[in-house]
Amino acid sequence: MVCIILPAYNEAPVIEQVLDSLKKQKLKAKIVVIDDGSTDETAKIARKKEVGVLRHVLNRGLGGALGTGLAFAKKAGADIAVTLDSDGQHDPADIKRVVKPILDGKADVVIGTRWKSNHGEIPFDRKVITIASNILTFFLFGILTSDSQSGFRAFSKKAIDTIIIRTQGMEVSSEFFGEIKKNKLRLAEVPIKVIYTPYSRKKGQTNLNSIQILLKLILRLFR
Repeated sequence: MVCIILPAYNEAPVIEQVLDSLKKQKLKAKIVVIDDGSTDETAKIARKKEVGVLRHVLNRGLGGALGTGLAFAKKAGADIAVTLDSDGQHDPADIKRVVKPILDGKADVVIGTRWKSNHGEIPFDRKVITIASNILTFFLFGILTSDSQSGFRAFSKKAIDTIIIRTQGMEVSSEFFGEIKKNKLRLAEVPIKVIYTPYSRKKGQTNLNSIQILLKLILRLFR
């Protein structure tokens, strides 16, 4: 069974469109929206689309939402878990490509990378943030990756069963690489399409909080 996890915080303007796009792929998968303490109608809209909804009473952050999603996938006995953003930045048509290395027995974790396709479409400020994060990820965990901050990932059953998320915020994206190294998981990268809109630009990691996120990662993982 494939479990598709969508962490969501106040995504009412786009969540219906994202879920409709997912359903058009006609994937044999369990879709679950992790409503991370939204104050809008994110959960209500998701329930109307007849997908699973898990709701945090308070906003815990991206790491908290992904931790809840992976725990659900583990309890459900999922063979593969896929995470993607709920802001419309990712193309669900890429899911089959991202899970293929796992289905072929070549990887335990797959990162959908923006840098191996549509490179020129990545805004300059996001390139700077990603490069800095990649450098820190390598410094901390010794893993070279082209897109440590990608929210489009796939996890094998082994990865689902062994990865433990400790961080609550956006630093979780780099924390995954620590779990990959600790648990000796095989990593692969697959090119994905990225869709930047004014809405998705506002929802993601910003220039102002990127330094704070990197500092949080260091402090929380090594305190």
